[in-house]
Amino acid sequence: MNTTDSGTNGGTMEQINVIIPALNPDKKLIALIRDFIDAPELMQKIRAFIIVDDGSDSDHQPIFTQLKQLPLNNLTILHHTHNRGKGAALKTGFQYVESHLPTVSGVATMDSDGQHTVAALASCVATFSRQPQQLVIGVRHFTNAVPFRSQFGNLLTSGLVRLLTHQNISDTQTGLRVIPIRYIPALIRFPGDRFEFEFDMLLQAKKYQIKVIEQPIPTIYLDGNSSSHFRVIRDSIAIYARFFKFAASGLISFVVDISLFYLTLFILGNHVLNSILIATIASRVLSSIVNYAINHRVVFEHAGQQTLLKYAGLFIVQMLASGFLTNALTAVLPASSGQIVPTIAKMLVDFMLFIISYQIQRDFIFKERTQHVQ
Repeated sequence: MNTTDSGTNGGTMEQINVIIPALNPDKKLIALIRDFIDAPELMQKIRAFIIVDDGSDSDHQPIFTQLKQLPLNNLTILHHTHNRGKGAALKTGFQYVESHLPTVSGVATMDSDGQHTVAALASCVATFSRQPQQLVIGVRHFTNAVPFRSQFGNLLTSGLVRLLTHQNISDTQTGLRVIPIRYIPALIRFPGDRFEFEFDMLLQAKKYQIKVIEQPIPTIYLDGNSSSHFRVIRDSIAIYARFFKFAASGLISFVVDISLFYLTLFILGNHVLNSILIATIASRVLSSIVNYAINHRVVFEHAGQQTLLKYAGLFIVQMLASGFLTNALTAVLPASSGQIVPTIAKMLVDFMLFIISYQIQRDFIFKERTQHVQ
């Protein structure tokens, strides 16, 4: 990483730093900085601007040269020698703040493509000034004029945030944020170097006792959001990685469970309650061993305490619930010979229990210790 520093001015605890990650920016970034220069009231609240060039190509380097020529004495430009991702660029900015400019109350992040305005940041800063220990995000109003990939991606991530954190966050993809300075050391240690980093910032906030506060901002999409560097498939997979891993773990366990269940019923030769319970116990014991091992080591990465004991309790309750509910559903479904109907009933029951089980494992069994940040 190379550094170009045009100097910084003094600051107080009431000020913030502004970090702007930039990959192949155009004149819109220069226009944004000019708008800041023309907003003296907001400039009084900003100690420093840090622009992180995330490996822009040679055709776009003149933009950074022009930025250094602007009448702004608190501008720092950091350079990645190659593209490392938006998350990595943000963490480079956070590391610079931690090393050189820590005496502020917060750090604002903005995109470089013109989607965020000075007025939008000012409204977020005003909200942050009233609650400087919390994370303020600028949320957009999604209408039919918003590009489909942005609507679709935001709908998916918002739903996942509700499932994983019990928080209602209407715009999980916004890059306009004002982050309390106490959260910065933790963010620097977060894994992920691309768009999943910003998503994880929201997911992990509750763990660090930080509330996410929404501030409405204008919705601006230029040229159908063509300037976005979001890679729909690869970055979406990275964002949803934890839930995907849990789903994969559940699928593996399900295959083991349903196969043994069907085989046990076939050996016993009937599907009365006792046989269903025996088949449920036999299949669930082995599948739960597989499920616990994967979730403990891969999905939740060894988080939680006394996890085996807690998981054993969940296993017993879930096993009995699966057996009795499967039997009840089998009695309701159309009768047929063989093991097909109880097997279908078990699949329906276990899917419902899978959703419940995920939340119990996340919030109780594999729950990470609450982290206190200073």
